[in-house]
Parts: sequence; structure tokens; C-alpha cells
Amino acid sequence: MKAFVFPGQGAQFSGMGKDLYESNDKCREMFDNGNKILDFDITEIMFNGSGDDLKQTKVTQPAIFLHSTIMATAMGDSFEPDMVAGHSLGEFSALVANKALSFEDGLLLVSKRAYAMQKACEARPSTMAAIIGLEDSVVEEVCASVKETVIPANYNSPGQVVISGSVEGIDRAIKILTEKGARRAVKLAVGGAFHSSLMEPARIELEEAINKTIFSEPVCPVYQNVTGEAVKDPGKIKSNLVAQLTSPVKWTQTIRNMIADGAVEFTEVGPGNVLQGLIKKTDRSVKVDSANSLI
Repeated sequence: MKAFVFPGQGAQFSGMGKDLYESNDKCREMFDNGNKILDFDITEIMFNGSGDDLKQTKVTQPAIFLHSTIMATAMGDSFEPDMVAGHSLGEFSALVANKALSFEDGLLLVSKRAYAMQKACEARPSTMAAIIGLEDSVVEEVCASVKETVIPANYNSPGQVVISGSVEGIDRAIKILTEKGARRAVKLAVGGAFHSSLMEPARIELEEAINKTIFSEPVCPVYQNVTGEAVKDPGKIKSNLVAQLTSPVKWTQTIRNMIADGAVEFTEVGPGNVLQGLIKKTDRSVKVDSANSLI
């Protein structure tokens, strides 16, 4: 069975999508439509902007979404998913690709999500840190022992967990985790504590927008971050999507469940190759490639 996976924030790069815009009329039409929906020229920033330009919250998330969903369109008949999943933001791309959500509604929700998260970040200083080389259970125990807000936020692959929380909480957790033998425990250059309770204001704002949006039954299951399990019911998809902002991304669990359900081939659709690396670290027996090879 074929699984298609979609990357999240951090996969962006200058020039992303330019080849698709220049070589495919349908892709060009979708990019131009994206500019109209967002009411600013995001393609100019994607194609010619600097790395710093692409780090603007209002740009980063829509840019990755656009690149991913338009790349899926460019694949044509090669895009035949038996199952899909997306890492954090990538879940919105996955839901457009499996027809649970329209391209236009998906882009509007991603834009709303980006602005809501930025506001939550500005309301309270917070951050994230990557922890490499410890069992998940050790990271969980340490996070639970710290008084300040700090939780496991991304279960990326075996031995790689990202934690999220207040600056004080993250500093304290890094110290303890280093003492417990973490190979690396380093803060990330992010704007705030994504996938933690500190995103609650953004969750409330996004919930209102999601509840007003029409979701359809998808053509194949989406394995959602909150549970790591397959979902096809539109109501459940919506509630999981809302919960995602304040809940951990269970990516390791997602990949293991997809493999258990029959996935033998994974294709990453969107910028970068981060997910391909995480999947290989989770299970080396499956085939992993990029959508670039199929366009």
C-alpha cells in the first residue's frame, strides 16, 4: 500500500515551488489563486525571498501548504494514496490531498492558524527544544517533574523528541535531560511553544474557523497527529485538527500504525526531505522517496 506524507514548518526554502509554477499551467493557476486568497504576493516571497522573509509566520505555513498541495496536483495519476498523514501543519496539506478539504478552505485555515499561533507566541515568551538519544519515557518523566510548563510536543522518531513550554521550563528540562544522558538537548529557533497548553488561545480561535468550514469524507484515511490512528469521519477529523494545536504530534506512532496497516511505500510531498529521514529512523524496511521523482 502507498502512503503519502506532508511536511510541516521548517521545511521551507528560498525558490520553493518556482519550478512547478514555470512548468505546469495548473500549478501556476493554483499559485496565482493562492495570492488572491491570501491577499498578498506570497509566490514572490517563495520564489525570490530570503530565508528570513520565509520565516515570517504569515508566510511560512501558507508557503509550505501551497508547495505541498500543488506538488500533489502536479503528480497527476502518480498521486494515488491508500493513506495520508502530515506532520503538524502538514496535516492540512494531507486533508486537501485526500479531498476532505478544498484547496481554498485549507489555505484560509492555514493562514488563520499561522496568525493565531503568532499571537499566542507574542502573548507569552516560550520555546521548544530537541532531545536526542533518550527513551520517550525518560523525556516524559522529566517533563512531568518540572514545575513550569513543559511537555513532549513532537514524537518524531525513536530517540528524537521535541519538548515545548515556557522558557524557564525548557531550560530546566534541558539541564535534567542532559544529566540523564541525552546525546543532544538544544533549543530550537522557533517563535513559541507549539503543541502545548500555551497555544490554547490559538486553539480557541482556530476552532471557531474549523467549525465554520465544510469537511467531506476523504478518499482515503488520514492518520492524524493527535492519535496517530486512521480517521475518515469528517467530524472526528475536525475535532482532532482543533486538538492538534495543544497536543503532541505523535509522528513515530503514526508511521508505525501506517506500516502495521499495510504501508510499504512512503512518498514525501512538499519541500525538503525531513520526513523521509524520520521514517527511515523508525523502520528501515519500507521504501521511502520524494514526490520530485514522480513528477
